[in-house]
Amino acid sequence: MAFTHLHVHTEYSLLDGSSKIKELVDRAKELGMDSMAITDHGVMYGVIDFYRAARAVGIKPIIGCEVYVAPGSRFDREASSGEDRYYHLILLAENNQGYKNLMKIVSKGFVDGFYYKPRVDLEILRQYHEGIIALSACLAGEVQRYLERGLYQQGKEAALRYEEIFGKNHFFLELQDHGIPAQKTVNQALLRMSAETGIELVATNDVHYTFAEDAVPHDILLCIQTGKKVTDENRMRYEGGQFYCKSEDEMRALFPYAQEALDNTHKIAERCNVEIEFGVTKLPKFDVPDGYDSWSYLNKLCDEGLQKRYPDDDGTLRKRLDYELNVIHTMGYVDYFLIVWDFIHFARTNDIMVGPGRGSAAGSIVSYCLEITNIDPIRYHLLFERFLNPERVSMPDIDIDFCFERRQEVIDYVVRKYGKDQVVQIVTFGTLAAKGVVRDVGRVLDIPYARCDAIAKMIPNDLGMTLEKALKASPDLKKAYDEDPQVKYLIDMSRRLEGLPRHTSMHAAGVVISRTSVDNYVPLSRAADGTITTQFTMTTLEELGLLKMDFLGLRTLTVIQNAVKQVEHNYGVHLEMEKIDYNDKQVLESIGTGKDEGVFQLESGGMKSFMKELKPENLEDIIAGISLYRPGPMDFIPKYLKGKNDRAAITYDCPQLEPILGPTYGCIVYQEQVMQIVRDLAGYTMGRSDLVRRAMSKKKTAVMEKERQNFVYGNGVKTDTIEVVLSGTEFV
Repeated sequence: MAFTHLHVHTEYSLLDGSSKIKELVDRAKELGMDSMAITDHGVMYGVIDFYRAARAVGIKPIIGCEVYVAPGSRFDREASSGEDRYYHLILLAENNQGYKNLMKIVSKGFVDGFYYKPRVDLEILRQYHEGIIALSACLAGEVQRYLERGLYQQGKEAALRYEEIFGKNHFFLELQDHGIPAQKTVNQALLRMSAETGIELVATNDVHYTFAEDAVPHDILLCIQTGKKVTDENRMRYEGGQFYCKSEDEMRALFPYAQEALDNTHKIAERCNVEIEFGVTKLPKFDVPDGYDSWSYLNKLCDEGLQKRYPDDDGTLRKRLDYELNVIHTMGYVDYFLIVWDFIHFARTNDIMVGPGRGSAAGSIVSYCLEITNIDPIRYHLLFERFLNPERVSMPDIDIDFCFERRQEVIDYVVRKYGKDQVVQIVTFGTLAAKGVVRDVGRVLDIPYARCDAIAKMIPNDLGMTLEKALKASPDLKKAYDEDPQVKYLIDMSRRLEGLPRHTSMHAAGVVISRTSVDNYVPLSRAADGTITTQFTMTTLEELGLLKMDFLGLRTLTVIQNAVKQVEHNYGVHLEMEKIDYNDKQVLESIGTGKDEGVFQLESGGMKSFMKELKPENLEDIIAGISLYRPGPMDFIPKYLKGKNDRAAITYDCPQLEPILGPTYGCIVYQEQVMQIVRDLAGYTMGRSDLVRRAMSKKKTAVMEKERQNFVYGNGVKTDTIEVVLSGTEFV
């Protein structure tokens, strides 16, 4: 028989586990294993990452959690103290029902039972036991704690109680041996208990790091968690260096007297079959007025909006509206647009200022007709397919800015409408980044702060900087690393811990709106201020098909709204910001002088200098300027300025480019232009052209190489044209 690790802590046992998920599953594969569990302390933060990573290397993922069980009720406070505040218990999802119940159990620990740790109780375990296999855990488990204290009968009673809760063959007694003397005593008692009760045994290793040599950096990680130094005698530590991902041979050598317990780990793994569903939307239903369904109500609102926005339409825009509506209907996003329309309508009718719209949503005439955005996609030649692509099924994403001071009112409205169980804010993770991890590790190693700070400052500030990159990019750091043993040790330890999640926080704007209670789809957590959040990040929630909305608070909107009210109060003049002249000559001339203090996105020193050179003549010039002034596109600024000031200097590599690049003086500035180029030059559909745009923006070289072949040879366009048009293109 084979062996499966069923007691495994990853990086998501925050500051307690140092096993990076990708590294861990690769190691399991290398050791010849076909399955592995994830059982982080009290949380399920990493289960989706683990599920994907394990599947990618041919490892069956066993989804689990090491929960904290309160000795009495989960609602009790100070019923006990110290290590008796809670017991450990391993829970593994046997099937999809078990996975759902595991999410419920873990969520209840945070929502109802949080006290030092997210605690559950026997009531919760009884309620959600179906489809779950339980193991008695480590020395901190209830059974083991009784046995360690010589209270065999109480331990036996606890074991039988767990068996009664989870069912026959759904509760196992867990043997561990990390060289800790107490484990020897407990293991003998567990063997006896198994013989007397018929409860089967499993043998596990309490994995907290991947390789044996990770014992030292893991010890440093524990010091970061507890605020201690490695020289402190009285501190938390995992003695013996045995908490790594051991091979089957190592485990069998460790338990010569319990080979069946090792076999049982694989038998349990074979029983555990969870299939997580991705890409299937779980949108809430929008309550429409009597006489309508969602589809007819959306059409009604859009028809009214079309009359208002485009009263002189000759039927052309009607066709585009119908096309967009059909795509929305086919892709199943009708309720999505109604939900967004509803809370924006609430904001506008309650005098809460809403931004005009930004991002790809501004390319939709449906968004414009519903007044979700106030940017005319026709005037600015924006493309619907960048927002919603029928050839790439993914959730639409509309970022909405609200008045900073009243944003919460909109969120409160959504909570009232859909219920507090269905509207939850989203978790984010802070990580041990390059500079920070050096400072943290240096403090733990008791290296003087000034020395650590000096080393940290040698690390470049570039986005996405790592210690590996820093050693190549910074000659000073490399020299210190090569010549100073202390610096080498500091950097080496830091590299092993770099990138690990450090803490959780609440996403500044992200809110998930669910069809039913959120914990039916994702486990819940608790932020530092007590706010309930999801345990999965924003991107994971989208992959699971949940509706994620960004309710952004923008201080600029608050300033504008206050200014409008002040003007009306002082001068009796009512200003409508949607109807002001965006090409006011005096305003544009003022911006061209660089006097842009307090003007959003134009107030930095660099932008002021650029505006002086640009001397914008209309709003489109400012839009292009903002788009160009960022890494990559900045290289095109001289060409743009030259073309603006001397139209004769503009050249096009082929005539098809002129109508596309004419407004930006021969430069590729916008993503929409990339889409238009591949459509007009190579015959791509708009949906397909969006896939090229995405690949280019995310720098997916392999995809771009493939598309280059399609672009060149599939459509009969000359290679030299393509090279000129697409090579080195950077855009917003």
